[in-house]
Amino acid sequence: MTKRIFISTTLLWICFTACGQHLGLTFQEAEKQGISIKHLDSLYQSAVHTDTSMAVFKTDKEQETMHQEYIKLLQDFGKFLSTNNFVWDKPTRCFNRIYFNTDGTIDYFLFNFLGKTEDKPDEEKQKEFQRLLNLFIKDYKFSLTSKAKFAQCSPTTYMPKK
Repeated sequence: MTKRIFISTTLLWICFTACGQHLGLTFQEAEKQGISIKHLDSLYQSAVHTDTSMAVFKTDKEQETMHQEYIKLLQDFGKFLSTNNFVWDKPTRCFNRIYFNTDGTIDYFLFNFLGKTEDKPDEEKQKEFQRLLNLFIKDYKFSLTSKAKFAQCSPTTYMPKK
């Protein structure tokens, strides 16, 4: 019986790690789950970089396309939030680090809300944001693909509807 449990657990772990994570977490939650940013950064190359030898997208045209598609991803997520009746009360600053698989799927979308406690969403709103983020990244496919896994980060400000 123990051997069967071990084999089942091992197979689940292999499938989980091989099939992609699709996890939306705060940076702190990632660390608590043993997902080291340093380790992820060793597995995922920078999408763009001032030293193009260190970037996945090397030419000016590729980097501009990456920039435009990244903006589109954030806009698509904003539309997804709105479609799911998630409304920001005030401008909300956040920092994102997104890890993409070679096929454009999102393996990890790490985030932290920025500012003083009173500037951040309350706990209930943060949980709903994270729930919707996980639904979004489960099926979202970034329009760019590459031969290497890649990562992109940025600050962003989520705005209330006008």
